[in-house]
Amino acid sequence: MINRRRFLQTLAAMAAAPARATDNGRAHGFGKLLTDRSRIIDLPGGFEYRVIARMNDDMSDGLLVPAAADGMAAFAGRNGRINIICNHENVPAKQFNGPFGAKLERLHLIQPDCLYDNGGNTTPGTGGTTTIVYNPVTRTNERQFLSLAGTELNCSGGPTPWGSWLSCEETFSDPGRRSESAVVVQRSKRHGYVFEVPALSEGCVEPTPLKEMGRFEHEAAAVDPASGAVYQSEDRHRSLLYRYLPNVPGELHRGGRLQALAVVGKPGFDTRNWDNQSPMLTDEWMSAEWIDLQDVDSNENDLRLRGYDLGAARFARGEDLCYADGSIFMTSTIGGSDRLGQIFEYRISPFEGTEKESTRRGQIRLLVESTRDGILQNADNIVMSPWGDLIVCEDTAGHCGLLGIRPDGSQYLLADNTHTDSELAGVCFSPDGKTMFLNIQEQGLTLAISGPWPTSF
Repeated sequence: MINRRRFLQTLAAMAAAPARATDNGRAHGFGKLLTDRSRIIDLPGGFEYRVIARMNDDMSDGLLVPAAADGMAAFAGRNGRINIICNHENVPAKQFNGPFGAKLERLHLIQPDCLYDNGGNTTPGTGGTTTIVYNPVTRTNERQFLSLAGTELNCSGGPTPWGSWLSCEETFSDPGRRSESAVVVQRSKRHGYVFEVPALSEGCVEPTPLKEMGRFEHEAAAVDPASGAVYQSEDRHRSLLYRYLPNVPGELHRGGRLQALAVVGKPGFDTRNWDNQSPMLTDEWMSAEWIDLQDVDSNENDLRLRGYDLGAARFARGEDLCYADGSIFMTSTIGGSDRLGQIFEYRISPFEGTEKESTRRGQIRLLVESTRDGILQNADNIVMSPWGDLIVCEDTAGHCGLLGIRPDGSQYLLADNTHTDSELAGVCFSPDGKTMFLNIQEQGLTLAISGPWPTSF
């Protein structure tokens, strides 16, 4: 269990961080980074990586590893293995980035009922997820297969307490034909949904959109294990923070209610701080309430606008979410006066989603607002390490680093992508904390990083 107090101390200290210095001047928590002769990623001495997946390589099911590896989580597998579920943020206009081959020469290898959108057999969805069965003893990828097929722009998501991955489509598209990137794309299904992938699935799952969780440009999801509520972020400049209350906790397909967060007494509150008229101040707790949303599977991409009109709070590109000891944390990549990012905490009510919730409401506050003087900019994927430091992927202009932030507020560069301009994504740890997994998106690489990781704090 992540210690929330330690987590909050870590995040709050970021506001007082020293300015980003040159590479030689940045603090190194595990020692100086060594230049990677293979030009993939720079790591501290004593650490090493292995490339365990590479786009366009053959998988065990005969398909190809899709490009654009993004959000990811690692689960305990069978016989000591680790099952890693990885999103792929691909569009059907780029079949050469997908699992079926540039000319769809491998499309016949997948069962038709496993393919959510076959695109009229001309432009099937190329997103979805792959599952890697990783052997931590031999440090090898023993098996990799397509586990969710025919979806689009699967960006991030989140693990569930019951052992599955919620894969989120960051798109809103309708059936029909349209020109995209000089390619005519044919769609047979509506997109903009969340799909659930069991961690121990042995192959491609039946792709069932969880429509009552809403149709919008999803980014991430996080689950409160006590109530079963699922929180969802939205990657739009004018976005909402959503809550899905399932009718049966842990069985999301059985329906539920979708809601949006609002600040009590401040309908339509704007958290973005893009103007100074009524800013959201750092570390100021605000009582939250949740507004029921209607027509959540809309034909129009207007759920965030209708929710705002009802009084929901507005965020600037809600990105990653994580649950930690009774709180949900969210990064907002372009929030803040300098548009360099914010981090929020929603402290869950002990009566979350029940009739008693109004007697002790959840609380939301702005923990951090990044500025040009801060070391961390445009935070995206976040994860808490086994030793209690926050590990953050940057998605900013120029090369992107992987930073660690200690509870005392000091920062260090844990890894650096000095070799390309690609964002880093999907950072997560094995269940035993001995291996860190990381994606380099534009290169289509998944890495397993081993070394003297602390396993506790």
